[in-house]
Amino acid sequence: MKYKHVFFDLDHTLWDFETNATHTLQHLYEVNTLSNRGIVSFEDFYARYSVHNDRLWDRFRKGIINRKELRFKRFWLTFLEYKIADEKLCNMLSEQFLEVLPTRTALFPYATEVLDYLAAKNYPMHLITNGFEDTQLLKMKHAGIGHYFTHVITSESAGSLKPHREIFDFAMGKAGTTAAESIMIGDTMDVDILGARNVGMDQVYFGPAVTTSAITPTYSISCLSELKKIL
Repeated sequence: MKYKHVFFDLDHTLWDFETNATHTLQHLYEVNTLSNRGIVSFEDFYARYSVHNDRLWDRFRKGIINRKELRFKRFWLTFLEYKIADEKLCNMLSEQFLEVLPTRTALFPYATEVLDYLAAKNYPMHLITNGFEDTQLLKMKHAGIGHYFTHVITSESAGSLKPHREIFDFAMGKAGTTAAESIMIGDTMDVDILGARNVGMDQVYFGPAVTTSAITPTYSISCLSELKKIL
């Protein structure tokens, strides 16, 4: 086998973040009766939240804001669009979101099948994720996929975020492997793919939707089942 170790991203690659986050936020919207606060449409609320969440995650990855700011501001800035300046409500929703989200279990199609396939071929599998350690471990536990992975490397444990090389070097050190013997599978060109490429590791870009990027990955797939042709 060309590759001896397989590294996965978690969110948007195996664990269907979009589906799980949507269901979680809809639950919070309903149980907190946000429609009574003038937010008459969940769809509008989710669209506004997503814009702020994506922008704040980008700032977090760049080291501009910290974890606490990210978790609070994505709700605070969303509510400000509705002219609601309620710090207590934002803190409560942030806590509820972090409690409920990791219990959601939606995975991408063929995720479990592919993990079973790779396990049967005796590939050591590991995770490299920018997500928060406690949250990511809970996601894996509830989704029933934690047992597939030898090492789970989070940005917290590594002290570095993808795409910086330090987190990839840390992950390879934990796994006892080299870039030449490893492959990274992820959904974000400028985070997973660029980060792996910069340390000399081959990459698989997983993108269910068509994307344009100046970065050319080693492989591109639109369905996880296609990994069987590569590994």
